[in-house]
Amino acid sequence: MLERIISILFPVFSITAIGYFVARRDKPDMSVANKLTMDVFAPALVFGALASRDFHVAQFWRLGLAMLLITIACGVAGYVLARALKEDFRTIVPPMMFGNSANLGIPLAVLAFGDSALQPAVILFMVSSLLHFGYGGWLLDHKVNLGNLWKVPSVIATLLGLAVSLSGIVFWQPLVIALKLLGDIAIPLMLFALGVRMTDVSLDGWRLGVIGGIARPIIGGVISAVFAWLFDLHGLQAALLIIYGALPPAVMNYLFSERYGQEPHKVASIVLLGNLIAIVVLPIVLAFALS
Repeated sequence: MLERIISILFPVFSITAIGYFVARRDKPDMSVANKLTMDVFAPALVFGALASRDFHVAQFWRLGLAMLLITIACGVAGYVLARALKEDFRTIVPPMMFGNSANLGIPLAVLAFGDSALQPAVILFMVSSLLHFGYGGWLLDHKVNLGNLWKVPSVIATLLGLAVSLSGIVFWQPLVIALKLLGDIAIPLMLFALGVRMTDVSLDGWRLGVIGGIARPIIGGVISAVFAWLFDLHGLQAALLIIYGALPPAVMNYLFSERYGQEPHKVASIVLLGNLIAIVVLPIVLAFALS
């Protein structure tokens, strides 16, 4: 079991570490690469997974609903934690609600369970992503236009992928291969970009960072285990739900806080220390999920 966990996590953390050390030395500008990931590679990954001929939306409805309720429950827990710490809830709630489902969740799912995990992992990612771009943005700025949510490439890819899946359309195989090749770029590039991004945040407010970094996987993991039981999920779906619930805070939380001026130094500490703490937490979660 230990060997399997190490073999799963090593690619994740090694690629992230490479991104970190390359950024420390060369300080690459990842803005173009990140934009391509969000606008091209990730949507291709999402569309390819959802438009697969063997994908059936109905088999994942409980998983998606469970993820929705888990995200809300984590937000409530974050609000209680913020009040207990006497911090602004808009600083604490987003990192508690939104885990690193893109940079870590999808790669970890595929490495742990193979290609069969890609479709449910994408479902979990999209539920979290839709809430993050929608409610997460509105929470920090009530003037955010939620109508713009439908202009996000990953959202468009999700809707098109679901439409193709439900209609039973079968694509020309060379086109499928082309989309797969584009989607395959997304996972390693997201991990590399995570490492680069981690050089930009500081340890200011480390106490809050440690508390938030520890609270997020514990609370999220426990809540996810409860909902996996309530929704009678077993096997792969239950394991993925628990893993996603225990993920560290998403790097996107830092970008949102910076954009809307919501104590970005505190959010950065929670994100950075949360992802460092994940080195210890994720092996434990994986051992539980794989058992």
